[in-house]
Amino acid sequence: MDLTGKFLVAMPGMGDPRFDKSVILVCAHSDEGAMGLIVNKPVQEVTFAGLLEHLNIPHAPEGREIAVHFGGPVERGRGFVLHSRDYRGRAAMMKIEGGFGMTATLDVLEALARGEGPHHALLALGYSGWGPGQLEAEIARNDWLIADADAALVFTADDSTKWSGALRSLGIDPLALSSAAGHA
Repeated sequence: MDLTGKFLVAMPGMGDPRFDKSVILVCAHSDEGAMGLIVNKPVQEVTFAGLLEHLNIPHAPEGREIAVHFGGPVERGRGFVLHSRDYRGRAAMMKIEGGFGMTATLDVLEALARGEGPHHALLALGYSGWGPGQLEAEIARNDWLIADADAALVFTADDSTKWSGALRSLGIDPLALSSAAGHA
């Protein structure tokens, strides 16, 4: 099972509060583990302009302001820009199924600060990671639902609707979900 480019949608009753009502875009998945970015948990204490200032990157008047998110609990001091694939920077971009790209180098931040760069982008601080077999075990335990990723949902400005929107894409009414799980 390769979940690269898919959404993981947290089930109610998720044991880890960091992932409560999370929607994660899986950026890489193999036998060696998985890596993804939470796309619906904005960071309140950090702004894009503040981050640029901290990194000594000039923010031009025509520069962009993009959302800063909590990408996950691993390497929270590291930034990842999830974006549309229309960006071709100087450094390597990880191509993700579904038309997404991820760049973890300063060139994408510099381009956005100039008002250039990808048409759609969000910045994630940290990432969500799983060791070999860990994600599969969590799915078997009913911690996550799997949905097709949707760029419109990822890049919408309203983070509060992403979890319910991902569930609705599966034909599930969020109010109908229970935190109790069972196995047949």
